[in-house]
Amino acid sequence: MTLTTPAKAPADDSRWRALGIRADVRNLSLLGVLAALVTVGGLTRPAEFLATSNLQLVLTQASVIGVVTVGMTFVITSGGIDLSVGAIVALASVWATTLATQEFGFAGILFTAVVVGVGCGLVNGVLIAYGGMVPFIATLAMLASARGLALQITDGRTQIVTVDAVLDLGVPDAYVLGIPPLVLVFAAVTAAGWLLLNRTTFGRRTVAVGGNPEAARLAGIDVRRQRLLLYVLSGLCCGIAAFLLIVLAGSGQNTNGNLYELDAIAAAIIGGTLLSGGRGTIVGSVLGVLVFTTITNIFALNNLQSDVQQIAKGAIIVAAVLVQRRSARDSDT
Repeated sequence: MTLTTPAKAPADDSRWRALGIRADVRNLSLLGVLAALVTVGGLTRPAEFLATSNLQLVLTQASVIGVVTVGMTFVITSGGIDLSVGAIVALASVWATTLATQEFGFAGILFTAVVVGVGCGLVNGVLIAYGGMVPFIATLAMLASARGLALQITDGRTQIVTVDAVLDLGVPDAYVLGIPPLVLVFAAVTAAGWLLLNRTTFGRRTVAVGGNPEAARLAGIDVRRQRLLLYVLSGLCCGIAAFLLIVLAGSGQNTNGNLYELDAIAAAIIGGTLLSGGRGTIVGSVLGVLVFTTITNIFALNNLQSDVQQIAKGAIIVAAVLVQRRSARDSDT
């Protein structure tokens, strides 16, 4: 026994070191793609794209979907999926902007958005972890239910925000050293997500559940509780994103968060998070969000049709999945 233990430890260390190197390579590759996109934007529309206001706009737009993607990264890392994030953002945004809620001012809007997001995530978690439902079906049901409830609350109308304390967060006077407050919130959520995934027991349990749920259970991890907490975390991120969207749009609509689930999943995948679970990266997911947001901005500035933009996004997703499969084969060998 004393001979086998030292021999196994270096092998494990080398395996984790190799995984870290591959993660760094993926992140560097995404940074290269982002740099190339910035170059394209600077060459095609230098005056508009490189303007400070436009760069602030790109970061602000990335903030909303970026917060959602942080939560999605945790869920996918655990081997799950959440198709309801966009609908939860819509429901939280309209519930938080009703006349009754706005009477409580800034705190009422923020509190309602977060509580609605957490509540929806809790329902998803209970159905999946303790109800035995497949994540795809449970979150698909939540998607339909949340969209329907959001439509019922608004009756198809836009709910205008009249609370000045909320609206003031979106004006240039509220910027800190030229950085919009929404971007600062996104940075804080990203930092908290990175620490939670990479430096806590919660993060290690998330990776273990995604890699092998049965082995995680035998190791003493409460797999059902872990999955419940992960969907609550995803709902919390949706609630925060809903508040950011309220600040950005100045209103609540039942169409908010449309296709956010696809954008969040795509950003996490191209960032290096395995769709099958067991590996996730917050930094890669954030870079994926920035790549997609920059593409959208470049296409808008160049007056290119949205269908071409969707084709470009689809090609990037396919390429990322192929790279993941090749990396998985290399790690097995």
